[in-house]
Amino acid sequence: MSFLKLKLHWQILIALLLAVLVGWITGTDAHLFGIPFYSLFDFVGKLFLNALKMLIVPLITASIIVGVAGIGGSEGIGRLGGKTLLYYLSTSLLAILVGLLVVNLMAPGIIDGQPAKDLIGFQADTAEFAHKIEGKGAGDVVEVFLRMIPTNVVAAASAGQMLGLIFFSLLYGFFLTRIQEPYAEAQFNFWQGVSEIMMKITDLIMRFAPIGVFALVAKVVASTGFDAFAPLAFFFLTVCIALGIHFFITLPILLLVLGRVQPIRHYQAMGPALLTAFSTASSSATLPVTMECVEKNAGVSNRTTSFVLPLGATVNMDGTALYECVAALFIAQAYGIELGLATQFMVVLVALMTSIGVAGIPAASLVAIAIILAAVGLPLEGIGLILAVDRILDMMRTAVNVFSDSCGAVIIARTEGETGILEEPKDTETL
Repeated sequence: MSFLKLKLHWQILIALLLAVLVGWITGTDAHLFGIPFYSLFDFVGKLFLNALKMLIVPLITASIIVGVAGIGGSEGIGRLGGKTLLYYLSTSLLAILVGLLVVNLMAPGIIDGQPAKDLIGFQADTAEFAHKIEGKGAGDVVEVFLRMIPTNVVAAASAGQMLGLIFFSLLYGFFLTRIQEPYAEAQFNFWQGVSEIMMKITDLIMRFAPIGVFALVAKVVASTGFDAFAPLAFFFLTVCIALGIHFFITLPILLLVLGRVQPIRHYQAMGPALLTAFSTASSSATLPVTMECVEKNAGVSNRTTSFVLPLGATVNMDGTALYECVAALFIAQAYGIELGLATQFMVVLVALMTSIGVAGIPAASLVAIAIILAAVGLPLEGIGLILAVDRILDMMRTAVNVFSDSCGAVIIARTEGETGILEEPKDTETL
């Protein structure tokens, strides 16, 4: 069987494994005909990311408008919105509690009975990061929520402020059903056409996904290697275990109990999206692939996916919330500071708020960790302890974020009475 005849998720997985090997061999210095391999990886990876990001604004706008207009009355929107919000808050809280439990049990910040700070030292220069978080605090969370109502929706879209775009699209779709029939039908048909065109373009871009994934992962491995992970292996392992529990236990239980579907079938359906999320480390960039997998492979209606998934890609960050909690407690342990139950409860609350509110800020998870550290009185320089492994963990937690979004779409669709969801494996090109 040729490589091109393999199903997409196998192509991506093979590309990912090859990328680790090639990136490790080439490093940042190897070159061919005077062209560094690292520069080539960077160029191809950026092309793939740019292609995915190109779809985000029109896809989110069209999907939400069509989804809300399809729901119809305010009662339907309120019911679906309430379920979506409840699911996102619940899973984020569960993820944080899992992280809290694992980091307390494993205590990665203590090595041979000693705080890790003196033994590990700083693994990266924090000067570049310092200016990004300078002056940032809990007020930034409020500022992000203020951007939900943009003064200029076009400017908000071009600046990547997805919350403002989502809010505008929700209003547009809601009132589309409240204008005269000829205009309403024309508007609905237009946005439905835009949505379908975006999915066709997504199909085209995903044919090149193995090449894009190869370049993105090879670049990361070439630049970081494996040496940086050794001193922080225990922290890295702690985060991986916590993410694994949420990914392989918590979310599947929710699928089984609330969605009444077989979790293994959902893993199969979401293969391409999970691998794309891992390689891009961006829930938003993965959104077109997530929507395609949930609709075509899992069998969820466009009515549900177009409402639940764009919102989830912006505000539902299970993996990020879990990581923030583990990182904050690890830093406290590394400085030899014992946090009581009340302080840990504060960490849980702040992590829950920042996982929703800080999603639109560059270096979002690191800024959120800075907010948590400031809230509990820990030094911000502690972030330097985790910078060396943050990129790889970012890739992992993004995959968890995307999977949680997709689980929400399935569960909410089932509670809405949809049938035919994950009842049997779908043998499609994207599987």
